[in-house]
Amino acid sequence: MAATGRVACLRSLTSPTMTQAHSGDHLQGAADTDRRHLILALLLIVSFMAGELVAAITSGSLALLADTGHMLIDAGSIGISIWALELAGQPASKIWSFGLKRAEILAAAANGVGLLLVGTLVAVEAVRRLVNPQSVHGGTVLVVAIIGIGVNLLATLVLNRANRSSLNIEGAFQHILTDLYGFIGTAAAGIVVLTTGWFRADPVASLVVVALVWRASWLLLRESGRVLLEGTPESVDLDEVRSHIRELPEVLAVHDLHAWTLTSSLPALSAHIVVTDECLTSGSAARVLDHLQDCLASHFDVEHSTFQLEAASHADHEPGMHD
Repeated sequence: MAATGRVACLRSLTSPTMTQAHSGDHLQGAADTDRRHLILALLLIVSFMAGELVAAITSGSLALLADTGHMLIDAGSIGISIWALELAGQPASKIWSFGLKRAEILAAAANGVGLLLVGTLVAVEAVRRLVNPQSVHGGTVLVVAIIGIGVNLLATLVLNRANRSSLNIEGAFQHILTDLYGFIGTAAAGIVVLTTGWFRADPVASLVVVALVWRASWLLLRESGRVLLEGTPESVDLDEVRSHIRELPEVLAVHDLHAWTLTSSLPALSAHIVVTDECLTSGSAARVLDHLQDCLASHFDVEHSTFQLEAASHADHEPGMHD
């Protein structure tokens, strides 16, 4: 962080301004809006999926059948996302002290695994049909694909209006987006079959879809894994945080500094802060805590922070201490 940022933090010692958290009503309203978007997208996908399954069977198109299977996973993923929103809205309890907010991250991980499995199954069948091509009704494939582009484009626009900073919503969005790309590839395959009679265009289009599916799967699993394994949020640089904290004249050292993500867009941080004896005896500890929390919220967007203030003489009683 630039020196000006640290100066601003130091100045707030004399006039701390605690960052206001979002109200519960605002958060609940945002969750309700996201839920409505997910339900509308689910209705669009399920309605089209039934017709596409019939078209896939009658046309013999692997690309359409692959899209149908993918859309079934999409419907399931959106259903999981809706359920995860319900769980995330549950209040904290004695057993779940943070509530069930991480249900959204589990839903994102489940969506990533689902994409990986569907992509693998389609890839195996596509390779088989490349070796032994089967007859495909190009006209049926093209018509269904065009309709599919329209339906998935509409569903994509619906989910794009939801809160995509949530991994849960992003997981559902990626399912729909890869379907949209898939239908574009399927339409291209239908045109090739109609104009050239080259039936291998169908499995080739399927392999293009597989590549997109695997990419979306990797991104979801990487991000959800980072949260579940308590990785440091990308928006938080621990060296910069430590530098900010040590700018305070009362602070002598910082150790056991940890940052992680509770759920999407909710980073948390904890640290042991070694301060002067005068800080603890003069009653200024509360002022230092106010400053530290305000600094993290304003410069690193971390509103959930926990600090343990320690006298320098306490260092001998800190087993397993680390930076």
